[in-house]
Amino acid sequence: MIAGKDAWKPGEAKNSWLTGTAAWNYYAISQYILGIQPHYDGLVIDPCIPKSWEGFTVVRKFRNTEYTIRVTNPHHVSKGVNKIQINGKDVDGNKIPLLKDKKCIVEVTLG
Repeated sequence: MIAGKDAWKPGEAKNSWLTGTAAWNYYAISQYILGIQPHYDGLVIDPCIPKSWEGFTVVRKFRNTEYTIRVTNPHHVSKGVNKIQINGKDVDGNKIPLLKDKKCIVEVTLG
């Protein structure tokens, strides 16, 4: 609902968070800014963040596994995964395969 010209604050949106906006914001932030995208056979990691960010950490539960994903940005880039490690072991590409572990640590380096 948008307030009309006779309202105290014309043009103000009154119920924007009741219309699905919050869900779409969560979807956009988690999957396209933080870049943690669920796929049939794993999680694709492809962040697109401001160059000024040093990094971030996300805990993502996916198919019975809790992934603690730590992204570092030592070269201050906006995009581009340089390296991924799961529990200290290198992974080819930027897709984390499905794991049977209950918890795992994912280290992502941009650059």
